[in-house]
Order: sequence, then structure tokens, then C-alpha cells
Amino acid sequence: MAERETLKDVQLRLLARLQAASAENVAVASWLAVECADLRLLLPLTQAGEIFSWSGTQPVPHARPWFLGVANLRGVLAGVIDLAMLLGAPVQARSEQALSECALVTMGAALEVNAALLIDRFAGLRGAQDFVATQPPAPDALPCMRAVQINARDEHWQILDLQTLAQDAAFLNIGA
Repeated sequence: MAERETLKDVQLRLLARLQAASAENVAVASWLAVECADLRLLLPLTQAGEIFSWSGTQPVPHARPWFLGVANLRGVLAGVIDLAMLLGAPVQARSEQALSECALVTMGAALEVNAALLIDRFAGLRGAQDFVATQPPAPDALPCMRAVQINARDEHWQILDLQTLAQDAAFLNIGA
């Protein structure tokens, strides 16, 4: 009969593998890179939730223009926010055809907000190794906007702190 590995053995083996990965400078993703209108945003993986295809929303009367309505995402009702519009980017009216090409990113469960952010396009995962410079946010930036990461092609990617956004009174007040 084969020997069973104890929990302590598994933990020690996992710790050794993590230390080896750290020593080898293994690339680690920290952000989900998304595009909304003309914005390039980095959503912290620790704060982002699941990704869903656009499936439509049930409108909510007397809501702010950036609150698109409520969607049933795998049995959970979530408020759907047009992220570009919320952040003040110029957004043209979207047809159902244009919306069908968009996606939703839910906010992580730890943030305790049933909300999904409408994004235009995913650009993949990014880590610190993908950037060559960092700039502070603009002085007039929203509190949820963090540092700007700049890659080798001189593209600017703004970090969006979802936890700060989830605690913002204006974000939580959807009434027009």
C-alpha cells in the first residue's frame, strides 16, 4: 500500500516550490488589463471577480446614466456599471450589437458589492515585469485612480483600485 502524504508534507513541498519560483524570478500577473473607451486600465486581480459575456440588463428607473441596470450572473443579481462613463471618458451611445462585443467583470466577493463593470476589451494579464516606468496619478484624478504604469511601447495603463471605488459614496448612490 502506498504511503499517504501528510498535510504537513504537502505544505512543506508547496512552500519549497513557492520559494524556488521566487528565486527564479518567475513572472507573476498582478492585474487584469482592460480597455474602456479610450482608457487603458489595470484591475488588481485580488479585487476583480469573474468575467462574463454581455447578456443584457434589466433597466432600473431613475438611475444615473452610467448605471445600465441589473443582470443575472449565474444566479446572482449584479448592478451593471458602464465603467468608461463612470470614470468620465467620452462614450458614444452603444447599440445592442456593440454591447454584444463587450464583457462584464464582477467586483471581487471580498469587496461585498454585487456589481459588474462593463468593459470594451480584455488586453490580458499584466505584472510589474511588463512595465518600464511608473507615474503618479494626475492631480485631478478620482480617488480610485492609482499610479500609471508605462510599458516599452509607451502605452499608459492606469491602475484602478476597485476597493476604493466600491467604498465611494457616488458609486454606491445610483439614484439620479
